[in-house]
Order: sequence, then structure tokens, then C-alpha cells
Amino acid sequence: MLILLSGIIIDIDHFFSNPIFDPNRCSINFHPLHSYIAIFIYFSFLFFKKTRIYGIALLIHILADMVDCYMINLN
Repeated sequence: MLILLSGIIIDIDHFFSNPIFDPNRCSINFHPLHSYIAIFIYFSFLFFKKTRIYGIALLIHILADMVDCYMINLN
């Protein structure tokens, strides 16, 4: 469970943006750890037994951010 919660650590890249939090900004492909290249790397973690749980945690985080982006676009 702690490993899954550690997927939140990729939100550290929000501190490098100005403003840190913008409710109308989509994180996907805006922050470096939320970029498409990073998402591909997280996906590749699924193919290795030792990194699989980290890949799942990070992809769950990305999925949650994608839902946020979708909800922003609905308004």
C-alpha cells in the first residue's frame, strides 16, 4: 500500500511551475514527470517484475490526472 501511495511523489514537478497549482491546467504533458515520454517509461515498468508495482502506482496517478483533465474540459 505504501508503494501505491508513493506514486504521488511524481507531483513534485508541480513545484517547478508558476503558479504551483492552477485548477484550470491539465497536468498531462505540462509537467516533466507527467509528459508522454515519462508515461511511456512508467508503462515500461509493467514488463519487469521488480518494477511492476511502481509502474502500476505511477499509471494510477496518471489515470487520475487524466480524469481531472477530462473534467476540466467538460466545464
